[in-house]
Amino acid sequence: MEKVRCGVIGLGIGRAHLKGYQSHPMAEVVAVADPDESRLKSVGDEYNVPHRYTSAAEMFRKEKLDVVSVATPNKFHMPLSVEALKAGCHVICEKPMAMSAREARLMAETARKAKKRLMINFSYRFRDETMALKKEVDGGALGDVYMARTIWHRRRGMPKFGGWFGQKDLAGGGPLIDLGVHRIDLALWLMGYPKPAWVMGNTYGAIAPALAKREGKKFDVEDMAVAMISFENGATLWVEASWAANVAEAEMMETRLFGTAGGCVHRNVNETYQFEVELFLPRAGGHFDMKLRRPEPGMGSSMHHMVDCILNNKPHIATAEEGILVMEVLDAIYKSAARKRPVKLGGK
Repeated sequence: MEKVRCGVIGLGIGRAHLKGYQSHPMAEVVAVADPDESRLKSVGDEYNVPHRYTSAAEMFRKEKLDVVSVATPNKFHMPLSVEALKAGCHVICEKPMAMSAREARLMAETARKAKKRLMINFSYRFRDETMALKKEVDGGALGDVYMARTIWHRRRGMPKFGGWFGQKDLAGGGPLIDLGVHRIDLALWLMGYPKPAWVMGNTYGAIAPALAKREGKKFDVEDMAVAMISFENGATLWVEASWAANVAEAEMMETRLFGTAGGCVHRNVNETYQFEVELFLPRAGGHFDMKLRRPEPGMGSSMHHMVDCILNNKPHIATAEEGILVMEVLDAIYKSAARKRPVKLGGK
């Protein structure tokens, strides 16, 4: 069996994609692209990538690639994904899928026409403890989930001022589209991706804009966002995301689900990027709390998973359709915040 030929565009976040591909024995990273020549050389040397390009278009012309990761500033997710799909590549696109749901739908339609895979890098799904929790929820441990809360707060975890993360024309938004997108997908995935009906949201710039102004740097996105999402099945999801908030924790991530038969939580431990999951279940007339201490092995990474799916011709998770729904929710939150009223989804 021939190895899957992989390429990566964007060598900032793309480093994680390189590691993910190289963890699979049947994957071979043959090319990378990045406009920064010094980074192209250093990362290419570090990961021993033979072919390096400052232009993604040139990489597509010269290389025959099976799968490509798009790990660039958000503004370029759609055009580069479309270019890669038209060049005959399967694509893993970093989150958020695009700058808008309209762009996301164009990407999905291009993938359908090209008969290629398009997966979104919702990376928190692929952790061992998350996969174990998903198995419990899908097995009915919680019953019907009617309420959820998903948050990611940083006390002062702003990207470097002047960089693309803080510029709306390059990023599309602030912590909601950067951090919140992960927690929204995680909650929706655990809930079975119900269809949203209404969204009410607000955004704030209470801390970061003033700090950026002192440094003379551009910063025109929110530093906090909150939202309530109501679904067609009657469930509700509460969302919070911030780069700057006056909280005790430097980094706080938590997703809680409340169901008719039990509840659960997925959270980070000691303000780190290590996680734990716990179930809260009624048993024998009382209450039973159960931590999943020995989770079953997950999928390694989204890149590892994609390579497996290509080789074995099986469906992948984190689909373009789910990415579109997340983008519709993000669009609606920003629209609600701008209009100062709820936004209806679903075209009804």
